[in-house]
Amino acid sequence: MRAELFLITPPFTQLNTPYPATAYIKGFLNTKNIASTQADLGIEVILELFSKNGLEKLFSQIDETSSLSPNAQRIFALKQEYLATIDAVISFLQGKNQTLALQICSEDFLPEASRFAQLADPIANGLDWAFGTMGTQDKAKHLATLYLEDISDFIVESIDSNFGFSRYAERLGRSANSFNELYEALNQQSTYIDTILFEVLEKRITEVQPKLLLISVPFPGNLYSAFRCAQYVKKQYPEIKIAMGGGFANTELRSLSDKRVFKFFDFITLDDGELPIELLYQSINNAGNFNLYKRTFLLENGKVTYKNDSIRSDYKQADVGTPDYTDLPLDKYISVIEIVNPMHRMWSDGRWNKLTMAHGCYWGKCTFCDISLDYIKVYEPVAAKLIVDRIEDLSKKTGQNGFHFVDEAAPPALMREVALEILRRKLVVTWWTNIRFEKSFTQDLCLLLKESGCIAVSGGLEVASDRLLKLIDKGVTVEQVAKVTRNFTEAGIMVHAYLMYGYPTQTIQETVDSLEMVRQLFETGVLQSGFWHQFAMTAHSPVGMYPEKFGVVKETELIGSFANNDLNYVDKTGIDHSKFSFGLKKSLFNFMHGICFDYKLQDWFDFKIPRTTIPANFISNALREEENVITKPTAKLIWLGGKPIVETFTKSKKGNSWQQTTLTFHRKKESFRIVTNQQEGEWLVSTLAKITVLNAKVYSFQEIKADFETNLEHFELFWYAKPITTLRNFGLLVL
Repeated sequence: MRAELFLITPPFTQLNTPYPATAYIKGFLNTKNIASTQADLGIEVILELFSKNGLEKLFSQIDETSSLSPNAQRIFALKQEYLATIDAVISFLQGKNQTLALQICSEDFLPEASRFAQLADPIANGLDWAFGTMGTQDKAKHLATLYLEDISDFIVESIDSNFGFSRYAERLGRSANSFNELYEALNQQSTYIDTILFEVLEKRITEVQPKLLLISVPFPGNLYSAFRCAQYVKKQYPEIKIAMGGGFANTELRSLSDKRVFKFFDFITLDDGELPIELLYQSINNAGNFNLYKRTFLLENGKVTYKNDSIRSDYKQADVGTPDYTDLPLDKYISVIEIVNPMHRMWSDGRWNKLTMAHGCYWGKCTFCDISLDYIKVYEPVAAKLIVDRIEDLSKKTGQNGFHFVDEAAPPALMREVALEILRRKLVVTWWTNIRFEKSFTQDLCLLLKESGCIAVSGGLEVASDRLLKLIDKGVTVEQVAKVTRNFTEAGIMVHAYLMYGYPTQTIQETVDSLEMVRQLFETGVLQSGFWHQFAMTAHSPVGMYPEKFGVVKETELIGSFANNDLNYVDKTGIDHSKFSFGLKKSLFNFMHGICFDYKLQDWFDFKIPRTTIPANFISNALREEENVITKPTAKLIWLGGKPIVETFTKSKKGNSWQQTTLTFHRKKESFRIVTNQQEGEWLVSTLAKITVLNAKVYSFQEIKADFETNLEHFELFWYAKPITTLRNFGLLVL
């Protein structure tokens, strides 16, 4: 397993699937024939900790005379029950011991502490609503998750207050303007979790014996453990060079100047990692010689220096290779159901291969977003055929056909081409992604996406107010969002909305009206999932760069020596938006359960709010508006159905007779038939064969019209008549 480069993701990110950064870099290194190995230390540490042996060591750390809360005392008293069940539960959550679900659901198998108290309130927990008659597997996953969270609470109280399943010491990484607090923590005695991390890391370093250790830090919750990993390797293996990259560095460390950071890391790279890492690899192999770097911080003559002297351009997306998940224990990840939220459940349940359809964002205008940074600003789509090549490659190598496209916003036209390519190749794929709620997502496009395996989309509604959406430069209206979510929902694709409150200049009235819009979207059934978050101002967004345009004042202009992204500010409205948090989230939780739509908005808050100014039927009226039914000449025609059974018969009336054709179509769930005259029927059969989704060539409406009119007349009358209308309802798409 020896390799010159060792790529790691430090604890903790996700339990159910690997974060893709190291797989992307390994895929690129493969194209350069550079040997590399990767590891997800997060899942490895979790599996060490949450095992019979791990819990025995954990409980042995506790002095029985320690002052523990009643909840922690209960868990400690039940330690034998936890030791007896932990390995079986982990195996079940890894999908290896599914029959255990029957015992878990009996509710006398798992030891229970405070996390299980929520089960006493069926509305607050939503267990019956969420799982109902679906069977035992999902319910068992949720109960097993509560069991793990009880153990996590015990660890936080008695062992390590920084512990968390998907983050660790996040407070030290979030808005760490100064390195002082993190540096002080790193100079304290190692925690119990640290010691497990060091044991895992030592084993892997010994196996790999790398020249260069690459640590990807996607989130603030990975930062502390990333530094701990670097600290350990520097002490034990000083000859190994260490580099940091990833989402945290890209957004937070762009003005780094604290040289103490380089006691831990030799290099910190920004933005796309492929070329910077290739140059680092070359520099290490050319030790002592002059080297060029790309977007790289290093210590030079005792001073932090930013090197960007290579004139080479970054690699095109077509040339970065297919992500490679080799070395990662794909069969050992844990599927959990932490909270009963449809989209959040997808984040934590099941294993997803991660891919992107395009680098950057094709819209790139939202004023709250880091649109000045390359990961948003530099937009470069990948060819649909190459994307589906990568889908096939990953499916074969991982044995998994679930894909999460992690785009900032997947482009509708490219989604269409990817869907067509999936269908042409007759692949069985399950996929979901992030989108903008734009009008390009017509009813027919949503049906095509569903046919190709799309099961869910998430998108930013943000503030459900047209004035604020315009200020955000979102490029959509609430009415448009309603229609698009309706199109996805009717196609059978789940829709999740990101919701925002506290945007600059937002009034209390607009917050209340935004909640009413969200209530109506759920009540009409066009939205199934959502999440509210409070606006945060970042240094690289238009709001952060030009606050005066948005009615806010930065509290300080000082630039820290370490992390700089989140900014403190004062909104000139003087409104304390945080007081809305509980009411917004509580109401949303109930709306997702399909209940409490008749509550007055005031009932969700313990302080006085104004009445909404939004008519109670605003969304339903918007959905009733007629859409333009005229087909554009450039529209593409696709037939999703199969070949019909054709029967010709003679029809007579008043002494006249003529030939007619019946076309019978069989679908998965039903059959239907249409009747035309013989000539039109023959033309239709041949045309459906031409425009089938299995064909590589895609025909436009104008081409089909011209073909019809070579031998027949009055195409428009035929196109808008009952036979075509029926086909439109059963798989004839206009895109």
